[in-house]
Amino acid sequence: MTREDLAETLEEIALLLELKGENPFKIRAYRTGAETVRQYSGDIVSRAKEGDLKGIKGIGDALQQKLHELASTGKLEYYEKLKSDFPDSLFELFKIQGLGPKKVKAVYESLGVDSIAKLKEACESGKLAELSGFGKKTAEKILEAIEFREQNADRFRLGDVEVPVRQILDSLKGHPDCLRVEAAGSYRRAKETVHDIDFLVATGNPEDVIESFVSEPWVDKVIAKGATKASIYLDNGLQCDLRAVKNEEFACALAYFTGSKEHNVVMRGRANERGYTLNEYRLALKDGSKAEEPPVFETEQQLYEFLELDFVPPELRENTGEVEAAESGDLPRLIELENLRGTFHNHTVASDGQNTLREMADAAIDLGLQYLGIADHSKSSFQANGLDEKRLREQIQEIADLNAEFAENGDKFRIFAGNEVDILKDGTLDFDDDLLEELDYVVASVHNAMTLSEADMTERIIKAVSHPSVTMLGHLTGRLLLRREPYAVDVPAIIEACAETETVIELNCNPWRLDMDWRWWKYAVEKGVKCSINPDAHKTEHLDFLAVGARVARKGWLTRGDVINTMALGEMENFLGVKAIS
Repeated sequence: MTREDLAETLEEIALLLELKGENPFKIRAYRTGAETVRQYSGDIVSRAKEGDLKGIKGIGDALQQKLHELASTGKLEYYEKLKSDFPDSLFELFKIQGLGPKKVKAVYESLGVDSIAKLKEACESGKLAELSGFGKKTAEKILEAIEFREQNADRFRLGDVEVPVRQILDSLKGHPDCLRVEAAGSYRRAKETVHDIDFLVATGNPEDVIESFVSEPWVDKVIAKGATKASIYLDNGLQCDLRAVKNEEFACALAYFTGSKEHNVVMRGRANERGYTLNEYRLALKDGSKAEEPPVFETEQQLYEFLELDFVPPELRENTGEVEAAESGDLPRLIELENLRGTFHNHTVASDGQNTLREMADAAIDLGLQYLGIADHSKSSFQANGLDEKRLREQIQEIADLNAEFAENGDKFRIFAGNEVDILKDGTLDFDDDLLEELDYVVASVHNAMTLSEADMTERIIKAVSHPSVTMLGHLTGRLLLRREPYAVDVPAIIEACAETETVIELNCNPWRLDMDWRWWKYAVEKGVKCSINPDAHKTEHLDFLAVGARVARKGWLTRGDVINTMALGEMENFLGVKAIS
């Protein structure tokens, strides 16, 4: 059991109690307990196992007993009993954008809706619109959310597949007959969502490698198994395909199965012009061709070189000008994860984060970063426990005290005091100018009123980035991948406004966002806009999202010079206009 397991169980109990119409004070107690578990600075799991939770504010006697049972046994009888009163399919409803506990309770009790299928039927029949508190517009929005979910039901966010991909790669690399192995396809190209994962292995004994692949404990179902190919489902529904090839075929096969289809078409055309055919296994002479016999390629680089191209990094292979740039020698030297020296837009327990300021700083130091920007929510984000003026000033002082401690200890590390300030509906900011000027930097983000027209939303954001205290724009389009579409906004107009005001645009590398979308970064760079790769971290582990961020930045053709958080600490202090700590 982890801290998050404990907190999520308490939150789900609160939902179940709300569905049952229980006392609101009891419901609130479980939600408060979940928040306390997340924000507790010590090892709450160990204390729960030992039954040593007495005296922790927000966790009464009843919760202490339940947390002890949960942490020590991995189960909670009370929770299981509550769940048994409802069909499992009911919990699918909470995954639909726009449906909270009260609305789920209403449709369940009034219409007997206990699944997404029944919810869709209620929307289409008009019954949902007739229900008190809903209406036609709400029903239409819910139906749109259902259709959006159905369209993306078999897709997975890039960051969410990193762990299983690494696990499978490590397993394949450990096989004695595996010579080389790579993950290919859209995953290797760092697309924001993937349908499945393609693995490619070079081996002289494909049957044994295939058998090992389909026999691993994480395999939920074997879809197909042959002499050189196999497909499986993991328990989360992700499909993984393995293809085994000879070592001398690996380079061409890796290029082919990496894609994209459009990039491969251009590559095949280029080969054809030179008298060759290029397929998933090899480059060969065309019938009647007088060209020289092609060599066996050890690497993809050799294949590209033979076709008179600079090597095209996998992230760029979308036929968006990369072949032309490779031919003319104009491919950029893309950013590497190792180039990052720090990052911004990170949360703590002061708002809706799960770790303290010191814990976040220690995690950043462990990653080898030189600085960390803290940007907890502002007061209008009450749902995220946003900071008011008093609490923000207290946090600024806490950061100053920690920085003094780091300096006294000789640590070359600094926390920058910032805030993720809400962009209000009229484009003004959530704090007055005097307080904003006390901060080292400001991230301005939209968190509400997302149904404005494109013109109004664009005007709103442009007004915000024009404020002299705004350093960077957070998650530009507000999208939640596979959950919520971007709000309507004129992205080129925002980019142009940021160029004029010298406002940084973040690449929010939380796997749910990856916003601004990689397709816009070339345009941003052309306009002179800088990027900051930010994890939007709500706990220490989220700092690892920087690895995904670097991959997506590469997909957007970004170089080290395009990203501000490649600056060393002293350079960043100059960039932000803050004094170094002596």
